[in-house]
Amino acid sequence: MSDDCEFCRIVAGDQPVHVLYEDEQTCAFLDRNPAVTGHTLVVPRGHEEDVLTIDEPTASAVFETVRTVAAALETALEPDGFSVFHTSGPLVGDIDHAHVHLVPRTEGDDVALSLSRGQLTGDEATRLAKRIRSAL
Repeated sequence: MSDDCEFCRIVAGDQPVHVLYEDEQTCAFLDRNPAVTGHTLVVPRGHEEDVLTIDEPTASAVFETVRTVAAALETALEPDGFSVFHTSGPLVGDIDHAHVHLVPRTEGDDVALSLSRGQLTGDEATRLAKRIRSAL
């Protein structure tokens, strides 16, 4: 646990939140500043900075909790679908505790998660794929 981490304090029970689900490895709670009704955050109990760098058992537990809570949100709220995402790095926020956003979506909900799109040419794709495969 990191004393200066808001999510660590939430997991420890030192910050008031509405916990939806918890187990030995994860905790899921309603976002205090939700984009929509039911916007939930899923976090590992231990202080980890990025979902992409946590160990495999913890990552599996986080995403199993995402699935479990999504099923409950589906039953309770009957959304049209979900947006599930995580962000990392200094450009995307000030929380340094790994977390996944689970956002129930309904038509006309005014949530904007759009990305500007470009074109990927065949030669560029070939070079990029080769570069990434060599890093694997």
